[in-house]
Amino acid sequence: MSEPTGKYSITMPRDIAEAARSRSGPSGLSAYVAAAVARQIERDNLSELIQVAEAEHGPITDDEVQALRDQLHQSRRGQSNSGTAA
Repeated sequence: MSEPTGKYSITMPRDIAEAARSRSGPSGLSAYVAAAVARQIERDNLSELIQVAEAEHGPITDDEVQALRDQLHQSRRGQSNSGTAA
């Protein structure tokens, strides 16, 4: 079951609206814009979580970020290798 929807009027630069319309595909401009807004909300929520964590534990260093990226890449490589036959 899908979420209830509402009709809203928004204003945006014409070039952005036309680019979005040309990329929206069969789902249409409304779905494209809704997905973009949902992603922005997720980013905003993540930024808030990071701020809370840094306030409690101190700032995250570049080395810590790189170590986590390396761990993520290693995990992804492990997942792609586990799906192949030996």
